[in-house]
Amino acid sequence: MKKKDLHKQVGGSHYKHFKIQPIEYIIANDLLFPEACVIKYVSRHRYKNGKEDILKAIQNLEFILQRDYSN
Repeated sequence: MKKKDLHKQVGGSHYKHFKIQPIEYIIANDLLFPEACVIKYVSRHRYKNGKEDILKAIQNLEFILQRDYSN
């Protein structure tokens, strides 16, 4: 991903103030979808959807638990 691509954000500015945007971390670490969502929602909760984003992060953590740790 090119740095110039990170300057364009459709639908708000809640990621632009981060030193490292969540998408940079997600791509650099080859995270799976639920892990990526957790990073995204936890990062932005103060700047976008508050409690709703925390609940979305928890839901994705539950998906990870089911996927990786259910017997």
